Amino acid sequence: MALSLDLTTLRAAYLAGSLTPLQLAEEIIARTADDPNTVWIQRLSDDAIRDYAQALMDKAPANLPLYGIPFAIKDNIDLAGVPTTAGCREYAYTPTQHAFVVQKLIDAGAIPIGKTNLDQFATGLNGTRSPWGACRNSFNPDYISGGSSSGSAVAVAKGYVSFSLGTDTAGSGRVPAAFNNLVGHKPSLGWISSSGLVPACRSLDTISVFALTADDAETVMTVAAAYDATDAFARKAEGHGFDFGSASAFKVGIPRREQLQFFGNSEAERLFDEAVTRLQSLGGECVEVDLQPFLDTAKLLYEGPWVAERYAAIREFFDAQPAAPLPVIQTIIGGAKKWSAADAYAYGYKLKAAKGQCDGIWQTVDCIVTPSAGTIYTVAEMEANPIQLNSNLGYYTNFMNLLDYAATAMPAGFQPDGLPFGITAFAPAHQDGPLLRLAGRMQKTLQANLGATGHPQPTSASAGKLPSGQVKVAVCGAHLSGLPLNWQLTNRNGRLVKTVKSAPEYKFYALPGGPPHRPGMVRVGSGGGAIEMEIWELPAKEFGSFVAGIPAPLGIGTVKLEDGNSVQGFVCEGAAVEGAEDITHLGSWRKYRVG
Repeated sequence: MALSLDLTTLRAAYLAGSLTPLQLAEEIIARTADDPNTVWIQRLSDDAIRDYAQALMDKAPANLPLYGIPFAIKDNIDLAGVPTTAGCREYAYTPTQHAFVVQKLIDAGAIPIGKTNLDQFATGLNGTRSPWGACRNSFNPDYISGGSSSGSAVAVAKGYVSFSLGTDTAGSGRVPAAFNNLVGHKPSLGWISSSGLVPACRSLDTISVFALTADDAETVMTVAAAYDATDAFARKAEGHGFDFGSASAFKVGIPRREQLQFFGNSEAERLFDEAVTRLQSLGGECVEVDLQPFLDTAKLLYEGPWVAERYAAIREFFDAQPAAPLPVIQTIIGGAKKWSAADAYAYGYKLKAAKGQCDGIWQTVDCIVTPSAGTIYTVAEMEANPIQLNSNLGYYTNFMNLLDYAATAMPAGFQPDGLPFGITAFAPAHQDGPLLRLAGRMQKTLQANLGATGHPQPTSASAGKLPSGQVKVAVCGAHLSGLPLNWQLTNRNGRLVKTVKSAPEYKFYALPGGPPHRPGMVRVGSGGGAIEMEIWELPAKEFGSFVAGIPAPLGIGTVKLEDGNSVQGFVCEGAAVEGAEDITHLGSWRKYRVG
């Protein structure tokens, strides 16, 4: 069997010395010699691929997180020296520098292989709207690949590259993942720089990542999600809060049955129900949610003035050559001219109200799971009814960027005809890490092969993990759950992680003063005991203000735990416990307060 391109397999081979970037380059050149699925708008020349590989030969694999990893780039993202077409020959230009994210990936050791096919100007969810021809599904070429990031998805699914860059404005990074048995991650808006991207809707666009596994996607994100101070829409990653993706118990929102749409595809409905059962087996408590506010928000995208952003993105070109785009693109972008600035403000107010309503759901669930798309169509069906069927594909996706959510599409099984089905989990911005970890667990329970390659899932995960942005702190007194100062944690989005005991090396005292009454923990050489504590987690950006509110003689220091680990927690100045009541024998502030 040919070499699997998942990151775990490639990295192990590089570290073992059984594979070199030049050997990998020759393998990729051979695999991509033919293009039956119309994946590429321009695959790099053989020599160009070899040159990128050669540049790595004197570098150490252990020093670069993406050493020798091949990737593809949607052709609305710049690769220096290669024309960027956005799916339109007349629009093409040749950039002199890489897009910000492309440069970061190459600096990390990744090898670009080529620019991929797309729905023209990233307008569509189906993959048929390209002058280069419809990009064909990796499992059955009679069927659509999904779009607009069509070639990017198929390149990964066919084993031409390990990962690829797509874009996502209304689902373009998720629908193709579902149709090609991939993970497709739509990052929080602003996490990946859009410098060097031909925009569709500038305020809603994000570059996205397709990968064979969720672990691979997270590894790529650790490199790609670099803050770009020159991008006006960039923002720094924040703490993700509760890591529901790794938790043994979490709450998942599932749409009401009558709000689920499968457009007559009973097999897709069955596979969705099976995916929900797998979520429950992982500890997910499924909570029925009302999807209607999200569906109503979705209508704003194409029934409101945001379509005018697509016109604004290419206004000069479109006005100069209105006949150059494909007829369906002319219709969509040309129709944007009817919207006024007053309309944009009016709909902006509607969106603000809609977000307030939709965001209320996060008080009851950690994430929401839907189908990525309710069904799939043949290329012929799509070409016969391009507007309505494309709209059907966006039923579960169009609201996501408007509402500023992160989302991960993941494989969810196969129909009897061999076509894949996928689901998407979404959550508020900055929840990228938990979403990818949940997707990874779901992939492992499904145990399906990778993309359309026939390769099994690797037995271990690729190394990269997104930082949580969280700080853990151990509390032992008035900050415990239900006690008077616990609000200082919960008001900062703190969440209880677990109850623990300290190492048996602490004296515990009831300090004078109050209310609120407080204990003091002092580490001693002998005669100490194990003290009951709670470990809480809160965003790092909130930690400073929390610590600033702690009065002397208490403070935050390192507390040793019963299991030998250490954590930041409450400690007390030794001089402050002179004359204080020693309650070490109780081992618990709660026991003292009750007694």
